Amino acid sequence: MSPSNDHSNDAERGYIVPIGGGEEKAGSPEILDRFVEICGGKSARIAVIPTASELKETGRNYEKLFRKLGVRHAQALEILTREDCQKQEHLDYIEKSDGVFLTGGNQLRLSTTLGGTPVAQMIRRRNAKGLHVAGTSAGAAFMPEHMIAGGDEGSTPSPTMVTMAPGLGLTNNFVIDQHFRQRDRLGRLLTALAYNPFAVGIGLDEDTAAFIRPGDDLEVVGSGGITIIDPTNLTYSSMDRARRGDPVSLIGVKLHILIAGGRFEIASRKATAE
Repeated sequence: MSPSNDHSNDAERGYIVPIGGGEEKAGSPEILDRFVEICGGKSARIAVIPTASELKETGRNYEKLFRKLGVRHAQALEILTREDCQKQEHLDYIEKSDGVFLTGGNQLRLSTTLGGTPVAQMIRRRNAKGLHVAGTSAGAAFMPEHMIAGGDEGSTPSPTMVTMAPGLGLTNNFVIDQHFRQRDRLGRLLTALAYNPFAVGIGLDEDTAAFIRPGDDLEVVGSGGITIIDPTNLTYSSMDRARRGDPVSLIGVKLHILIAGGRFEIASRKATAE
């Protein structure tokens, strides 16, 4: 992990919106409503990418949901193979879109299918110029440069507790985990950060999203909480000498729990309450 010093285009970049999964879809879908709003409301064009899911109806269900929320142009792109990522019709739709939504499922289906393809390149390029990108569950994990591909439950970090893989690369300032409180994933996010304590960890509860602005400052939206793990002032780690299955000691890690309206600024590493 290495910091990026080029923030010259931050003002133009679109939002990055990782969602912890299980977002409200009926009644008062606050997160999806907010995503639609930043994409332009009724006039927005949203591309749904259901690649992570093995269920054929997933893409169509989100397509119908966005239309129910008032979006006139929402289309699920049938991207099942790497060959599909070459299709000009998909690239054209993303090029003209205001938002992209990555559904849940298996994040390795996203990375192995989209990784290095024109679709992934198009999403990164357009996000840098204003396209808003949201992802739920697996779609959230895939968004940063360093992706949590899998791991074990539990609160205490351990060397083999997490598997990492390259992600989409929309930001290198965060490592993101989802279904966080519901699936007891504190230990695996701590393990991911202990490998190289440059990035900040975001642990997303279900029905909770981080709306990450240009400049990588975030606001919490939704009914749950977000766990922010800041390893900036880490003074000691036993990761380099721990054996398989051993617990790992970390001293100096800062942890914040933020709920709706809470914010975190990446530059200052400052958290503020709702």
